[in-house]
Amino acid sequence: MSQPADAPRRPSRSASSAPDAPESAAGSRAAAQRLKMRRELATAAMELFATKGYEATTVDEIAATAGVARRTFFRHFRSKEEAIFPDHDDTLVRAEAVLNAAPPHEHPLDTVCRGIKEVMKMYASSPAVSVERYRLTREVPTLREREIASVARYERLFTRYLLGHFDERDHHTGNDDPLLAEVAASAVVTAHNHVLRRWLRAGGQGDVEAQLDHAFDIVRETFGSGIGAGRTGTERAPAAAARVESAGPEVLVAVARTDAPLPEVMRTIEQALRQR
Repeated sequence: MSQPADAPRRPSRSASSAPDAPESAAGSRAAAQRLKMRRELATAAMELFATKGYEATTVDEIAATAGVARRTFFRHFRSKEEAIFPDHDDTLVRAEAVLNAAPPHEHPLDTVCRGIKEVMKMYASSPAVSVERYRLTREVPTLREREIASVARYERLFTRYLLGHFDERDHHTGNDDPLLAEVAASAVVTAHNHVLRRWLRAGGQGDVEAQLDHAFDIVRETFGSGIGAGRTGTERAPAAAARVESAGPEVLVAVARTDAPLPEVMRTIEQALRQR
């Protein structure tokens, strides 16, 4: 008796889900094509800026070099200076996705550090292009201003995220979380930009990820243990994932939460060892 009842339902589920897959695939293809065109226009713009100079290059020339019409250029960029930063919009979306998918046990500062790594991945994916773009932004004030505006978008994103975990209006004696959150967001962006500039000046050579991790460790040691220190147990757990106690001149005993991320545990132990 159950077979006849089940039979009509199976096609119904297939029919309802079938249109979703092509639609999703079409959306992915459209996004990939959009990014491909943006990068082609950016490549054309950079080539012309390098050979003719920024001021002498026109939008029409950029479009012609990329093999598209002027109107196609303006579907992707509002101006010629915007054209050499084709990936920032998509990178901002990916960085925000990292923040939105953060595990509940992760300290917000660690989440922000992971989020901004998406920006470094963007630059590191094409070292030669990134180095040339860096050279251009040093020479052309208008491009430099555009780059600063892009960096400000990331900083606002990370500041909003950190402040979202603390009540920025809750200023009272002993609660410095709102201040620390805003300063820490700026510190993460500054650390990232410092490492990025050093890597670009070196021609895109070196282990930029290891350099970035080292810079973030400094930020965490400076700000991480302070943010959230005065919160109650109903709020997100503070940065310290482990408690380390001395059990003698040569022994340290560490007690950690079972859900504590390993990097937090290791940092707590390392700090305790340095203080001995």
